[in-house]
Amino acid sequence: MASNYIKKILQADVYAVAEQTPLDEADRLSMRLGNNVLLKREDLQPVFSFKLRGAYNKINNLTAAEKRRGVVTASAGNHAQGVALAANKLGIRAVIVMGKNTPEIKLSAVRKLDAKIILYGDNYDEAADHAKSLTVSKGYTYVHPFDDAEVIAGQGTVAMELLRQHTGSLDVVFVPVGGGGLIGGISVYVKYLRPDVKVIGVEAEGSASMWAALKAGKRVKLPAEDLDGFADGTAVRQVGAENFKLAKKYIDEIIRVSTDEICAAIKDIFEDTRTICEPAGALSVAGLKQYVSREKVTGQTLIGVVSGANMNFDRLRHISERTEIGEQRECLLSVTIPEQAGSFRKFCRAIGKRNITEFNYRYNTESKTGAQVLVGVQTQADSVDRLALLNQLKEKYPLVDLSDNEVAVLHIRHMVGGRASNLVDERLFRFEFPERPGALLRFLTVLGQGFNISMFHYRNHGAAYGRVLVGIQIPDQSLARFMQDLQEIGYRYWEETDNPAYQLFLV
Repeated sequence: MASNYIKKILQADVYAVAEQTPLDEADRLSMRLGNNVLLKREDLQPVFSFKLRGAYNKINNLTAAEKRRGVVTASAGNHAQGVALAANKLGIRAVIVMGKNTPEIKLSAVRKLDAKIILYGDNYDEAADHAKSLTVSKGYTYVHPFDDAEVIAGQGTVAMELLRQHTGSLDVVFVPVGGGGLIGGISVYVKYLRPDVKVIGVEAEGSASMWAALKAGKRVKLPAEDLDGFADGTAVRQVGAENFKLAKKYIDEIIRVSTDEICAAIKDIFEDTRTICEPAGALSVAGLKQYVSREKVTGQTLIGVVSGANMNFDRLRHISERTEIGEQRECLLSVTIPEQAGSFRKFCRAIGKRNITEFNYRYNTESKTGAQVLVGVQTQADSVDRLALLNQLKEKYPLVDLSDNEVAVLHIRHMVGGRASNLVDERLFRFEFPERPGALLRFLTVLGQGFNISMFHYRNHGAAYGRVLVGIQIPDQSLARFMQDLQEIGYRYWEETDNPAYQLFLV
């Protein structure tokens, strides 16, 4: 298997469209982590992603008859741009099927490359099924985003470059993982030439399909309702068959990282390169940092593949909010202080010489226990300082750490300021729905039939999915009907009625 792929990678003529990207030193990150950190800058490709390598290699190897008929693919965006550019370069007709919630930045990028776009379905699977049906009805050749030997070989040219660019000591290469095309090509090449070097894949916690497959010993399909699309470039329900074979043989391990860790990694990459990568593109750095913290390694040479930079600018607001928590530089705390003059000043003295990032409070005439405040406090980027702050405050105040509470981070911190008195039968739900025209209206139309919405918070984060926090008055006898309505809507949801952030600030 390895020798066949090595031959394919060496023969992959991708440089008609791709560029040999630099392997940059990440000076700030290296100093902070005590290791030599290098970044393979695939975000600098003409389509701001590595995907054009595999797409071009596949299309360039088609027969003359296949090229005349044209190609079709389904993609969340980066592979679509790769296929569109490759087809444009070779003078071939390209049809791209994309989900209806695809970010505008990726739609406009594909349009500029003269490819025909078909918007179909709410997720990759639905788009892929439609694209494959066009191979039958129209005679197109399907260009799979990852489960194809020629695509994998094209992506493997990344490894060929980085081993030429860095010939010295090398310990670990960290690679983002979606369907497995990039890590398949990189791992087989690295392990063939440098078997001593570890190849570690990195996935988002909410879309870790390769981790789940390796754990189960077979490919598994993640439930659609559980798939987190934050790192949309790697949000794949099931890895490819060929990719899984390569992973079992050549990948050392898979690291899963949280949304906050991804956001922090985006900031790390920005600080060293002054460029902003997409969430999927920052996975490798997030995994690299987790690995260093876990293994306590120092003085090693670690390479992170920065795989892409296609992201809506609007998402930066949400990412910047979560970055401080991802680096554990901010604690989000619920603290009870006396409802009397001078309490805030005394509280600030207890915190010491730290930066308060926010302070949310509203006077509550019914409170008998004191004033409930939601406060953000910056700490040093280590667990020792964070723990010291928490212990210091707990000696003087009742306190709840909400730093890892999704309801508090996404919603409550923007809502503090009022309570509803004498409100009965209220339940709290958190929803995610596809961010497309009409989605919010459909949500409200179904829920608005017979149930009173007592609280509502929605913010557009520029992502593929909108996030809503809703308080709804539901009498016990109507609960079954309400749950049926939720099934009709079909959006992901979590009941948060018992969430401490809700109980502390909104009840």
